[in-house]
Amino acid sequence: MIECVAFDYGVHKGTICDAIHWAEETLIKSGRFRLPSKRELWRNPELEVVLLDATECEIERPEKKQRQYYFGKKRHTMKIQIIADKKTRNILCVFFGTGRTHDFQLYKNSKTHMPDKIESVEDKGFQGLQKLHANSTIPVKASKNHKLTKEEKKLNPEISKRRIEIEHINRYIKRFHIFSYRYRNKRKRFALRASLICGIYNFQHAS
Repeated sequence: MIECVAFDYGVHKGTICDAIHWAEETLIKSGRFRLPSKRELWRNPELEVVLLDATECEIERPEKKQRQYYFGKKRHTMKIQIIADKKTRNILCVFFGTGRTHDFQLYKNSKTHMPDKIESVEDKGFQGLQKLHANSTIPVKASKNHKLTKEEKKLNPEISKRRIEIEHINRYIKRFHIFSYRYRNKRKRFALRASLICGIYNFQHAS
């Protein structure tokens, strides 16, 4: 992509990279696209229900430690964990991990301790979260030894409906082609760019 832009404007690709980095740093320094800090995260007295989810972004095959990023089907990915306020639909915080990391393990790695007074709604990838956060609402997962009852079959779709807003947020992030297609840049700026896009979402959503 950078090579194509550089060719169109008749400049070296390094010039395009410098321009991109300048734009990113300028947006961050403006403070308008900053996500809440950990100190500010749970101070909002109106915060009652949060949505928790993790989405994958495909990356180029790493030269080293390929197994950590391998997601399956010959794909290597990075994961973005998002916690959002269900009422305002604002993104509260993000955390990042490799594609091989399980969603629940990613949450534990993030060390984001949600207060028990705040309800969280997740998908089946966060089975076991109730041990860390008792006020969690997670669909019941069927297994060989446990078939879903009629009540559980009715409950799971209702939980899915409650977390539809987080899927809309994921869709918004994937509107940026840098994350909707294979990420071809260096991974060291992946977290910065994803956080910036989440900040842009909050800014646009609040406007």
